[in-house]
Amino acid sequence: MEKIDTDSYQVKSDIKIAERSTYEDFGASNKELKEELKDIRKKLGEFQDTLYAHGKYGVLLCLQGMDTAGKDSLIREVFKDFNVRGVVVHSFKVPTSLELKHDYLWRHYIALPERGKFSVFNRTHYENVLVTKVHPEYILNENLPGIESVSDIDGAFWEKRYQQINEFEEHVAQNGTIIFKFFLHLSKEEQRQRLLRRIRLKRKNWKFSPGDLEERKIWDAYQKCYEEALNKTSKAHAPWYVIPADNKKAARVIVASILHEALKKYKDIEEPELDEEIKANLEIFKQELEKETK
Repeated sequence: MEKIDTDSYQVKSDIKIAERSTYEDFGASNKELKEELKDIRKKLGEFQDTLYAHGKYGVLLCLQGMDTAGKDSLIREVFKDFNVRGVVVHSFKVPTSLELKHDYLWRHYIALPERGKFSVFNRTHYENVLVTKVHPEYILNENLPGIESVSDIDGAFWEKRYQQINEFEEHVAQNGTIIFKFFLHLSKEEQRQRLLRRIRLKRKNWKFSPGDLEERKIWDAYQKCYEEALNKTSKAHAPWYVIPADNKKAARVIVASILHEALKKYKDIEEPELDEEIKANLEIFKQELEKETK
């Protein structure tokens, strides 16, 4: 299997999405990719134990992508070796009436990871500059001052949102949240095949929605919005990674590898030392337990 250059997926300067590959396999078989993922996720699971014991950082994973990009299965496979108490997944749907009574970042802020834990945002605060940009009429539901019609939502409005998102991420990063943002880059043809699979396989029918076909018709608009969002909000403290998603098994390995390579650089994340008095008496505690009769 070819070596994975995790750095090559990070957005460090302006990119064109159309020039990024949607497929990768590293010259490996499906079996080899599964074994590679198994090895990396075990290391991530061990890291999560240490993160929890250390208790000073939280880790946030943001997953974005077109419908069928493989977000759900990626979460399932990458975090399989985690303590279930150490990772929380949030799937953000259409805002509720309560959520709409707050600013658009509120529901995301309250879902941020506790120190010592991972949080995964399955769709994220970026929906507010993706779906709403493609469908600006959705913004009217937020009941914002000065926004009475779609004509009030201009370029300055979106620039302000990018700025607000950057400031939000900078704030939480400065307070101990390690941020990763992954765009699962799917080809239009691969999406077509996955949608057909949802229709053809009875056990997958529940995943299909006619709305997916409506959104597919405006594929190019979404690609343009993704490109702009990635270019305006990929920062050193909250980087975007463009992950080729046509091959799900390879995509999972890439995401897991990026996490592992980046997190192991945090040398200060280590298990705390025992209290000196407890450490000094460990032998006594051991003998006490060994004396107990069954």
